[in-house]
Amino acid sequence: MSYYTVLGLHKEPFSTSPDPAFFFRSSSHVQALTRLEIAIRLRRGLSLILGDVGTGKTTLARTLLTNFPQEDGFTFHMVLDPSFDTEYQFLLRLSRLFGVQTGFKSTLDCREAIEHHLFQRGVTEGRTMVLMVDEGQKLSLDMLEHLRVLLNYETNEFKLLQVVIFAQTALLARIRRIRNFIDRVALKYIINPLSEQETSEMIQFRLRVAGLPEGDTLFSPDAVQAIYEFTKGHLRQITLLCHNALEALVANEKRLVDGPMMQELIQDESRWVCESIA
Repeated sequence: MSYYTVLGLHKEPFSTSPDPAFFFRSSSHVQALTRLEIAIRLRRGLSLILGDVGTGKTTLARTLLTNFPQEDGFTFHMVLDPSFDTEYQFLLRLSRLFGVQTGFKSTLDCREAIEHHLFQRGVTEGRTMVLMVDEGQKLSLDMLEHLRVLLNYETNEFKLLQVVIFAQTALLARIRRIRNFIDRVALKYIINPLSEQETSEMIQFRLRVAGLPEGDTLFSPDAVQAIYEFTKGHLRQITLLCHNALEALVANEKRLVDGPMMQELIQDESRWVCESIA
């Protein structure tokens, strides 16, 4: 039996999978989502969403997709991990994503085929082509340069390719080394960690989605405070810690995570982190 069913829940509330159903709409995430949707619909070109590790960038990307449910005129493609050995492999991957016939001999062949495809889809068929790149901090300088060139493909009114890059803030230093790249970014937004109030609301939101009745809770206020002080509002760390806390509830046959229990879990987590580093 899964631990969450023992607590009267219907599903796992603190999975780290990027499930849009558990997307918590903090003020920062709502701003990013709204501005991204506007930039894509206006076909502005390049959008850049930055954030520390575990701030919910991947879940934000999946949620963005749900905002265009089988909507006519939009085609989304996603690169989950842009770790390619060569620029040719990168462009070949893009060609396959777009449904362009492969078998090209060079990067130039790939680029020309992609350009023709984008013109066909964007102008002749009137579709909006969107490329989303997760883990964007892994993009090499050559790959970023190819994206810059692809963004040059445009009509008098709009860009033929909409690019959304989700990345850690380390990407900024790399971008600054490419001429005429940063000024092509139509949207730049940094996702902030949650506040203490948002941390409490996020925990309750996930429990509600998982089936906890309205008015009930599994975390005391001092437990939530301890979670926030330890995680500094980083979503992934909050999620992992809450998962461990619910497992501890079941193991100890309790119904509420209180401050002392949470402090003990935090000490265990801190000890594990220190041992891993050593």
